[in-house]
Amino acid sequence: MKLTVIGCGYLGATHAASMAELGHDVLGMDCDMAKVADLNAGKAPFYERDLDDLLAEHTASGRLRFTASYAEAAAHADLHFIGVGTPQSKTGNAYDLGQVFTAVRQLAPRLHGPAVIVGKSTVPVGTVPRIVDILREFSPAADHIEVAWNPEFLRESFAIEDTLRPDRIVMGFAGQHTRAETLLRQCYSKIIDAGTPTIVTDLATAELVKSAANAFLATKISFINAMAEVCEATGADVMELAEALGHDTRIGRRGLRPGLGFGGGCLPKDIRGFMARANELGAHQALAFLREVDAINNRRRERMIDLAREQCDGTLTGKRITIWGAAFKPDTDDIRDSPALHVAQQLHQHGAEVTVSDPKALDTARKTFPELDFIDDPITAAEGTDLLLHLTEWAQYSQIDPKPLATRVTQPKIIDGRGTLDPTRWRNAGWTYRALGRPNSPRS
Repeated sequence: MKLTVIGCGYLGATHAASMAELGHDVLGMDCDMAKVADLNAGKAPFYERDLDDLLAEHTASGRLRFTASYAEAAAHADLHFIGVGTPQSKTGNAYDLGQVFTAVRQLAPRLHGPAVIVGKSTVPVGTVPRIVDILREFSPAADHIEVAWNPEFLRESFAIEDTLRPDRIVMGFAGQHTRAETLLRQCYSKIIDAGTPTIVTDLATAELVKSAANAFLATKISFINAMAEVCEATGADVMELAEALGHDTRIGRRGLRPGLGFGGGCLPKDIRGFMARANELGAHQALAFLREVDAINNRRRERMIDLAREQCDGTLTGKRITIWGAAFKPDTDDIRDSPALHVAQQLHQHGAEVTVSDPKALDTARKTFPELDFIDDPITAAEGTDLLLHLTEWAQYSQIDPKPLATRVTQPKIIDGRGTLDPTRWRNAGWTYRALGRPNSPRS
């Protein structure tokens, strides 16, 4: 099939490359000329595992191209995916849908025949009618254009896997057996034929799915972090509590991992946007619990700063603190709402000398937080430090030998903000080991 992907950021570039991998003739469109040049050269302007390999393979074969022209995109195909960003509004918690509406408004007058527009961006429920209004105003073929919604469920660092082998496909349409459904089923035929559960529903439900899924995941993460607060007050161990809870099949272990909390460009934004839309709909009480979910998440960051102060004998002023991790999660260079960098900045504002290390995210972090120091190598970054904070759970950090490292720091003290380091190993190497929601010392 021929198809276009409008917007080639994280979602769009991943979707375009994955559709080419399925055998389609794909044209990606983005207004950023530098981004288009990078993508046509087979390189993403961000880090995502395996994405550069797919881009290089399919741009070389000619199956995948990128352009900055809406006219070229409109002429290329009748199936257009919208994958632009929907950031949080600068004036409140609602989604900023400017990029979505601009994309449709620019595409609409260039569509002169039957076409299908498929939204993939995360939007508040009720967005499709506004898109239809734009098409009616600006497109000469508005009566022959269908709008469908096909939300994405990508996990950063697993985005290719989640696109090609998803745990479900959700498609929302205005009616039954539409041309849009026929084209989408054809587009995803290899995935559907592999046995992937496929849910066909109405537009409003399809718009709701992503926000609801992220709200549930955020709630699960914040629940176990609330239990960490209780564990800290009682001397219980939140890691063992999470394991005990996770064996209950009604609860499950995935996502039930205590620590510094969630960040990134999705969960924080989506729960706030979901609440904002509920308020507009008069259903604010239904999602009032998400305020506490957000508050619990933010309290974990403040608790990390309090623990750091305790380990620095009550004052952060003049203390040298090293942070392992800048990205909001491992295997990505995304620093949006990064808990690690939030803590780093707060420690700096309290007078600490903060050095940050990360395998992938330092280039972006340096531009955003010039007041911090950055060193690529985690061992070198820890040289002479008074306190080490482990705040992004990159696999290589767990592999570092704590014994020789203890001789290179001023104080062998570590706070494990992700709970993925081995406490016994670090304590046996002479370190004072602390973690959120875990006992201060090993059981006797």
